[in-house]
Amino acid sequence: MIGDISMATNIYVITGYTDMRKSLDGLYALVVDKLNEEPNKFSIYLFCGKRADRIKILLRESDGYVILYKRLNPDVQGRFRWPRNTFEVKSITWKQLDWLMSGLEIEQPKALKIPQNL
Repeated sequence: MIGDISMATNIYVITGYTDMRKSLDGLYALVVDKLNEEPNKFSIYLFCGKRADRIKILLRESDGYVILYKRLNPDVQGRFRWPRNTFEVKSITWKQLDWLMSGLEIEQPKALKIPQNL
């Protein structure tokens, strides 16, 4: 299935500001530059611009690359709570991705800590 991110075992947030005009090749180059490795099919890579109302996801599939793009509806006054530490790549969990896509911070200190081995 095209763009199936559920297969990913690693989720990486490319923090700071990304020029959202970048195409697949530009996002690919950012991953190589920041992680010193090529994107792999077990990972997804998230990017966000200054306005924090759009997110791009780079996904490698067996036969090529896919870019997924989410833009908040202009009627919605919210923004994504994007970590802005410059020149950093942050590995996050599926739960943190859910929080991020829901407009929450990826760090939720009051959230229940559930052991991973359950």
